[in-house]
Amino acid sequence: MSRIPSKDQILEFISENPSRANKREIARAFGIKGSARIDLKRVLRDLQDEGHLEKREKRFREPGALPPVTVAEAMPPDADGDVFLRPLEWTGDGDAPNVLFVAKSNDPGIGEGDRLLVRLTKVEADDHSYEARLIKRIGSKRGPRKVLGVFRKTAEGGRIQPIEKGSDKEWRVAPGAVHGAVDGELVEAEEIGGRTRMGLPGAQIVARLGEAGDARTVSLMAIHTHGVPDDFPKAVLDAADKAKPMGLGKREDLRDLPLITIDPADARDRDDAVCALPDEDPNNPGGHVLWVAIADVAAYVTPGSDMDAEARKRGNSTYFPDRVVPMLPDRLSGDLCSLHEDVPRACLAVRIAIAEDGTKLSHRFTRGLMQSKASLSYERAQAAIDGQPDAQTEALLEPILKPLWAVYGALEKARERRQPLALDLPERKIVLADNGHVASVAFRDRFDAHKLIEECMVLANVCAAETLAGKRAPLIYRVHEEPAPEKMEALREVAKASGLTLAKGQVLQTSHLNRLLDQAAGREDAELINLSTLRAMTQAYYSPQNFGHFGLALRQYAHFTSPIRRYADLIVHRALIRAHGWGDDGLSPEDEERLDQTATLISETERRSMMAERDTIDRYLASYLSDRVGTEFAGRISGIARFGVFVKLDESGADGLVPMRALGQEYFRHDAESNTLTGTDTGQVIGLGQRVLVRLAEAVPVTGGLLLELLEIDGETRKPRNLSRSKRGTRKSGKALKGRKRASGKPRRPKGIR
Repeated sequence: MSRIPSKDQILEFISENPSRANKREIARAFGIKGSARIDLKRVLRDLQDEGHLEKREKRFREPGALPPVTVAEAMPPDADGDVFLRPLEWTGDGDAPNVLFVAKSNDPGIGEGDRLLVRLTKVEADDHSYEARLIKRIGSKRGPRKVLGVFRKTAEGGRIQPIEKGSDKEWRVAPGAVHGAVDGELVEAEEIGGRTRMGLPGAQIVARLGEAGDARTVSLMAIHTHGVPDDFPKAVLDAADKAKPMGLGKREDLRDLPLITIDPADARDRDDAVCALPDEDPNNPGGHVLWVAIADVAAYVTPGSDMDAEARKRGNSTYFPDRVVPMLPDRLSGDLCSLHEDVPRACLAVRIAIAEDGTKLSHRFTRGLMQSKASLSYERAQAAIDGQPDAQTEALLEPILKPLWAVYGALEKARERRQPLALDLPERKIVLADNGHVASVAFRDRFDAHKLIEECMVLANVCAAETLAGKRAPLIYRVHEEPAPEKMEALREVAKASGLTLAKGQVLQTSHLNRLLDQAAGREDAELINLSTLRAMTQAYYSPQNFGHFGLALRQYAHFTSPIRRYADLIVHRALIRAHGWGDDGLSPEDEERLDQTATLISETERRSMMAERDTIDRYLASYLSDRVGTEFAGRISGIARFGVFVKLDESGADGLVPMRALGQEYFRHDAESNTLTGTDTGQVIGLGQRVLVRLAEAVPVTGGLLLELLEIDGETRKPRNLSRSKRGTRKSGKALKGRKRASGKPRRPKGIR
């Protein structure tokens, strides 16, 4: 009689042989015959009932597992040039597992939106669960595949060289498909047909975007590579041109409130205005009334309109050093919706009563008409509070600015009790000259004025979420889930290696992480601990379901304060309008029906913009450093990958790669779990946060890539290997450049978790 294998043996077989995981193959593998197959069927059914297996198309697999062969869609390349795939057949709970595309040398070029039939292999890696190898490219949801690159003229027409880091794919352009492009020009092309007789895929040029070395093309590369929509349809522009300023009508008149805007000096739009007054309620002694007024974009962008469809497609504005790709046409974003000084503007506002200790006592929303008393920059507002007002801010100091700072003092007390995550990571700022080239790289100052506005906006966002949840109204939440246990374990290892501790065995709270950050403050490895903590976090996203916001230490949170530049906020405005009965331009039945799809879409457009912005910064930095090839720089190891070591340069904050081949003659073993490389001969361990001295071997502005040679690591001299493909420049300084001066101010939350 055949012996039935144990449940563990069956699960092990299915895990190791996903392509053979049907009842017939399982029976054959364990030699099960005759009536014993009935017992096997019962065991398999038990495993399904217990949640250990699921069945799909006669094949068993682990819950949440992907089939061995599947169809997937290519995502844009990440910072390392890797392409990840989104499985189209995912039916499990939550997000699909990460799938890394592993290309063979003869594979065609793969671009965003390509649909691929792939064979999957399950792996245990830090950033992906599966690796995919191409069986066949079966099309693209975006029509013909778009190619962006630099045109190089040849006797047979030309070639297009890629602009992505780490890519060596090229396309051949036949003489009849050049369409006037000249050598060195940045072009957009469409892939056509199969491979040419030279073995390269063919392409035809459809747009000429300018000289590849021209500073004006830097952000264009990211716009086209990531598919950021940058041209408004004529119908949308026509609708914007016809829009008129809103009158008072049935709105509450808020024009007498001392509302002001405080924004970056180079702000292109003004979403929000604030003011503070003493609370006259005798039950709130020493308390405050905070008003937050937000541009009423919903009055201009109505559900189902052409403007709404375009705003939803864009999801958000995208910001580059030289331009903004706005969510809304300039007639709205820079004019009718923007809360300019001394101009009546439609708004949604919230009045918030705050106790002396920062506790929120009550709030109410209204639809009003406001008139800003001043448009200030963070620098001007801070200078006035610090005793250096100008003519305008001196008049605002007593009636407007000091009451706002009093509210900020109260909100700081509440913040200290709440303990949101307090990462200390300076933000880079690219300063451009008049010709579009990089004049300097600075780190943004962080003033109390920034934190004042941030705390006011967080509180207004909380009020919006609470109001809509209280009314059981549909909305889109801003969600930030707590980090995975394995990420926390990796962070504990980093902390332990630095002689620091992170509490274990209790429900994780942001206060635990803040204690770790406090331990690291002022130390040489403070930046390493902050970066490692950030990398342990999940990515914030939008969802109609509320899962809380871990980073802000809030039970419910929604984006309400930036509807000019974020579609999520516009949806929240519409939800408030419908919930309060303020008009027929509130959340529509179609809006409500597709909240899930909208949340997914705008989470993706947000990531698209972040990648486009990051790639542009990388290209500007590579251009800035391109005439300093051969110069030595001090830095710190900021990333470890299977192909090399990433180093963040102190002076500019730029990230460069020391490839594995440049680490020496011995082989280095990569450990993804501990983020280290270990030499098999010497046992040397290379890990995050180590101080290094590097030489810039190559800077490629068109890709944003920096190639580095390792000279010293933690003070130990290493013999560098020459990586440059061209003659290196001379060294520009006799010493390693000193580490940069830290940006001023207290910790802030990076974009990805806000």
